[in-house]
Amino acid sequence: MIGLVAIAAQPAMAQLGLPPVGLPALDSITDTIGETLDHAAADTVRTARDLLRIRKIRLARLMRDHPGDLEQDANGDLARAGELFLLDAAPAAIDAARQAGFTVNGHEQIEGLAVEVVRLGVPRNLSLKEAEMALRRLLPDTTVSADTLHFPAGEAGKRVTTARSGSPAKSVRAPVGIIDGAPGRHARPSAMRGFARGAPHPSHHGSAIVSLLDYAGVQDIRVADVYGTDPAGGNAMAIAKALGWLTQGGTKVVAISLVGPRNALLERAIASAQKHGVIIVAAVGNDGPAAPPAYPASYRGVLAVTAVDGRNRALIEAGKADHLDYAAPGADLRVRNADGKATRVRGTSFAVPLVAARAAAHPGEISQIVTHLDKEAVDLGKRGPDRVFGRGLVCGRCRP
Repeated sequence: MIGLVAIAAQPAMAQLGLPPVGLPALDSITDTIGETLDHAAADTVRTARDLLRIRKIRLARLMRDHPGDLEQDANGDLARAGELFLLDAAPAAIDAARQAGFTVNGHEQIEGLAVEVVRLGVPRNLSLKEAEMALRRLLPDTTVSADTLHFPAGEAGKRVTTARSGSPAKSVRAPVGIIDGAPGRHARPSAMRGFARGAPHPSHHGSAIVSLLDYAGVQDIRVADVYGTDPAGGNAMAIAKALGWLTQGGTKVVAISLVGPRNALLERAIASAQKHGVIIVAAVGNDGPAAPPAYPASYRGVLAVTAVDGRNRALIEAGKADHLDYAAPGADLRVRNADGKATRVRGTSFAVPLVAARAAAHPGEISQIVTHLDKEAVDLGKRGPDRVFGRGLVCGRCRP
């Protein structure tokens, strides 16, 4: 029996770069394999740390470059400067905030959603972080929120000259919305609206998402641009308003390939949209497994999506969510950028529209649609649901 194990081990040893050995060397083989695995684990840890460090550098650079537009909130996350939100605020709470030096900038009713917000201007002598902490102490029974920012979960790569293959699926008639940047002029979504300064404005990321929805057979694509040319684009208020517009228009599925921190306003908006039957699909991000859980992917009921490469391996930069539903292709996909040029992309962003298209292809409520997706999903990794691939790979052949 031991001899058979030794013979069977020879190909594996060759792949590891180890010389063929006899039985007396089994202990040393085990030690060497253990060292190899230890090195691989150490590399993974270093990569996770590097991704987290890059994330911190990127956020610090953004705040440095836009000091009048961006500040850190009480949690250290980037947010639109100078304003805080109150949700479900009683008149007495608003009066107390005003007496403490806050100004009431307006009362917002998010169209299409049962969400009301009071916008408060921050006193000039306080930073956003200081103001948020003071307001929470002053109003412990009222929900206080900063207007935190969300960022695309993927980037465009090099231009390519090869044409992509045809659509892998039949046409999808149900409307699918995206909350992102706007596509270039070559794309013709059925509806588009801006929710940021300078929007709609063409972006490579938004163009890629639209390109992938088109590839997946979606005929009715509705675009909500929450970036435009605004340095504070991608904020929670813009996303909430975009979600309200899409919900009010009867959009069935909404793809959000953006990541940010947990935000009370956006969480409320998503819950309201879900009560209207909207299915939200979101990315887990590309900041690595050491980054904080990504939102909106981590909100309850949102379909959280990660990405795999061409060999169905999880992307090493894939982030995490409080739960994970599906994986889909997200590496070396050919799309059109804002200039209409063919480009390769990589990231969990680009897995989202593929899952969204499959969700829109099925009729019924979310529970029925999830049942259909579960039947389509191909189990990867450990048997059954896991935190690397969720409940399986969806649209595995969707690789433009």
